[in-house]
Amino acid sequence: MIHPEMMVSSNLLDEFKTCTLLQYSGKLDIKTAKGQRWTFYYRLGRMVWATGGTHPFRRWRRHMSQYCPEVDINKIQLRREDAKVDSWDYHLLEVLHEKQRIKRQQINSIVESTITELLFDLAQQANFSEMSCDRNQDTILETPMSFTSADMSLKFMQDSWKTWSEAGLANFYPDHAPVLRQPEQLQQLVSSGVYKNFQVLMNGKYTLRDLSFKMKQTVLPVTRSLFPYILKGIVELVEVPDLPLKVAEQKTTSTVNKAPNSNAPLIVCVDDSPQVCLMLEQILVPNGFRFVKIQDPLQALPILIEHKPDLVFLDLVMPVASGYEICAQLRRVSICNKQAFL
Repeated sequence: MIHPEMMVSSNLLDEFKTCTLLQYSGKLDIKTAKGQRWTFYYRLGRMVWATGGTHPFRRWRRHMSQYCPEVDINKIQLRREDAKVDSWDYHLLEVLHEKQRIKRQQINSIVESTITELLFDLAQQANFSEMSCDRNQDTILETPMSFTSADMSLKFMQDSWKTWSEAGLANFYPDHAPVLRQPEQLQQLVSSGVYKNFQVLMNGKYTLRDLSFKMKQTVLPVTRSLFPYILKGIVELVEVPDLPLKVAEQKTTSTVNKAPNSNAPLIVCVDDSPQVCLMLEQILVPNGFRFVKIQDPLQALPILIEHKPDLVFLDLVMPVASGYEICAQLRRVSICNKQAFL
């Protein structure tokens, strides 16, 4: 069934246009009555990132596999505190870029694809659910890695949704997964090679978007090719869960073996290597120094402010934040700008 009347809500488009006209910096949160949520990040009126939707982790995994195939995403872990932040996906891209694991052009491609994907989902949901919008500046991406023209993105959203709905796919969600329900009937209609492909791919594990990536096509022709089989009940589209990244166990940050004399010099070691921390501890504590180890570099700032050490050993190369970055952050804090760092 064709739905040429399906349109993107003018109120929704006006909200995006307002952000551009105001040269807005901050978040634009959009929610449905059913609780679905999308967040678009703006910097000076231009879109710089988007997150939310049904499958944020699947989307991030798919885009990383597509644009950064050299990165083993199965080895990437989220810190527990990062997993609670809306822009965890953007932060991971920043970390990978800082570690020179991915290039800026790769980030640009991921940003554009992410915004495009979420705008399409928004257009689809806007035809079936009431939307509420809220602008807030609680989170501003101060140094965005990519800028996208909101006007061009919205035009592409309208065009792609029009094409999708006119193809009779308005009620088909790209985040749903096809499942083969009538294998015997399918076997009578297609060649043995096509049948085997259906058996392998139509198992409910891969969404239409996942399949499109595997088949190196866009989601429209893939869905259109399945359309006849869906109408006949041979294939069914079902909802599937997201695929979260692993959450890393938080490394303990502790004060160890303080010297009896509370006036003894305090030395801190910021290093993700337990061996280095242990080696320094074994040298310093027997010689009368107090010693604190910090194995999570992102916890360094509050602990150093609390303890006010006399000397800080900083590892220059750490997986999340380098010693140079930590030192620069600490120098901005008045009570830390005279501390000695090695």
